[in-house]
Amino acid sequence: MTSQNNNIKERLGERFEEIKVEGSQLVNKVKELVREGNARKISIIKDGRTLAEFPMYVGLVGSGAAVFFAAPLAAIAAIAALVTEVTVRIEREPSEGIERSSSQDLDDLP
Repeated sequence: MTSQNNNIKERLGERFEEIKVEGSQLVNKVKELVREGNARKISIIKDGRTLAEFPMYVGLVGSGAAVFFAAPLAAIAAIAALVTEVTVRIEREPSEGIERSSSQDLDDLP
C-alpha cells in the first residue's frame, strides 16, 4: 500500500489522519480502515476538494458490516477508476473499547 504522506492531527480528543493513496489502492485501503474498526468517518479528497465522505459505524461486525459497506465500496471503486492519487482523511474514534469487524466478511465485498 502506498502511503507517501502520513499526517496525524489531534483535536479535542479526536484523531485525524491523512494518507496519500494511489487510485488503484483506494478500495484496499478503505477495507483495511474498516477492518481496524476505529474510524468514525472516511473522506476522499483530490486537490483539496472532497469527492466523498463515508460515515463508519462502530460496532458493525460480521455479515452486517459486509452488507452495509457494499454500496460505499462500489462508489469508492468508481472514484478509484477516475483518479490517479487521492488523500484519504480518517477521523478516528478514541482507542478505548472499539469492536473490530470480521476481516473474512469484508474480504467478500466487491
